[in-house]
Order: sequence, then C-alpha cells, then structure tokens
Amino acid sequence: METNRKIKVLVTKPGLDGHDRGAKVVARGLRDAGFEVIYTGLHQTPKDIVNTIVQEDPDAVLLSILSGAHNALCPKIMELLKEHNIDDVLVAVGGIIPEEDKEYLKSFGLSGFYGPGTEIKTIVDFVKNNLKR
Repeated sequence: METNRKIKVLVTKPGLDGHDRGAKVVARGLRDAGFEVIYTGLHQTPKDIVNTIVQEDPDAVLLSILSGAHNALCPKIMELLKEHNIDDVLVAVGGIIPEEDKEYLKSFGLSGFYGPGTEIKTIVDFVKNNLKR
C-alpha cells in the first residue's frame, strides 16, 4: 500500500439488521484514527456491498451484523468477491458472532471478529496489521 495515502475502510450493515449505533461509532473512531471511511448505512444486500467494494476499492471492509444472519450473509459476500476476482481486501465482522460460528466464517476468508464493547484501538490495530495490500 502506498504510504502517502490514508487506509480506506468500508463500514457496512448487511441484511435486515436495523441497529447501527455500533457501526457508526466504529466508523467515527476509524475516521478519528486517520482512516478514510465510507459508511453505507442500513439494509445492504451482499450484492450492494460488493458493488460498493468494486466502485470504492477499499483496503478493508468491516461488516456489522447483529441480526444472527452472519452465516448466510458473510459467505455470500465472500463468494461475490471471488466472482469479481477481488482477493486483496481485508474483510472483518463486528456484532454478535458466537464462538462456534467463527471457524465456519474463517473458512470463507473472514477474519477479525469484534463484539460490542471492543475498543476502537483494537479494531484500528487489527486493520493496520492485517491489510492484504
């Protein structure tokens, strides 16, 4: 990654989850840490998210899911990324992700699972230390 540009992060809310306070807090925290942040808002489909990734070319994508639909939505997003030959973006998940689901999600290429109460610095450090570019 070029050192003279900001890290660009897409924060997005897949599915029908209507709770976005945490995603907004994370987006503001990343912005305050010097990242360029794009927040897509609520009710994004996997196709919407991947289209935004294609258009915006972020370094990282943070999916915020509290609805319990992570095992359906996350794999679909990763499959669509593969269809678009996108393999150089870091994809992490925030929200309520049970321990028993994390290995399943990791098998699709997701990493970094952060629940409510996670300090912004933890997420900032994760993104900085795990970029694929």
